[in-house]
Amino acid sequence: QVQLVESGGGLVQAGGSLRLSCAASGRTFNIVHMDWFRQAPGKERQFVARFNWDIRGTSHADSVKDRFTISGDNAKTAVYLQMNSLKPEDTAIYYCAASSLGNVYWGQGTQVTVSS
Repeated sequence: QVQLVESGGGLVQAGGSLRLSCAASGRTFNIVHMDWFRQAPGKERQFVARFNWDIRGTSHADSVKDRFTISGDNAKTAVYLQMNSLKPEDTAIYYCAASSLGNVYWGQGTQVTVSS
């Protein structure tokens, strides 16, 4: 089992920045990758970014490239999402997900609201 807790969300003006954190606990040793997803009201959950420990690589959705950056620690206990140049359309609940031994674990989410 892996437990995830997100933090760092809040209200920010367009053009501003936020840094989200996701803390992992439990059996973190087998985590392969951790992702950020987001879900806006009335919309499906969408992929935002991935940090992969096996290949030490990252990937970002086209909609956030050049504005958001995912990073992770060496111990597989945390990932971060640095969000710059925020836009109103970035408003959503942001969720952290961890993949481990064929299972996907989710956090409870953190709200990000960008005002115009």
